[in-house]
Amino acid sequence: MGTLKQANEQMMNMYGCDLHKFKESVKDSFTYKMTGGWMVIASLMSDAQEMLEHGANNEARQTLNRAKALVFDMAQGDMAFGTMLETAEALRKY
Repeated sequence: MGTLKQANEQMMNMYGCDLHKFKESVKDSFTYKMTGGWMVIASLMSDAQEMLEHGANNEARQTLNRAKALVFDMAQGDMAFGTMLETAEALRKY
């Protein structure tokens, strides 16, 4: 079984940051609050494309891994797909 240090090193290698802090910063961001998770993910993917264009392959890989982590959170219901208003309106229908 790996140590906490090994887990943190793996997280840094995969995501380039502390994934938990990254997710919290996304949830606190203006973009997420105003446009929802999809726009944040689209923005990350655009960033990765730009990185690839400039040969920053590892950074692009890490950025795509962060985007995938957000997709999984959205699929599990841990993040909103749309804006907070859209989510509230959708929930009122049920």
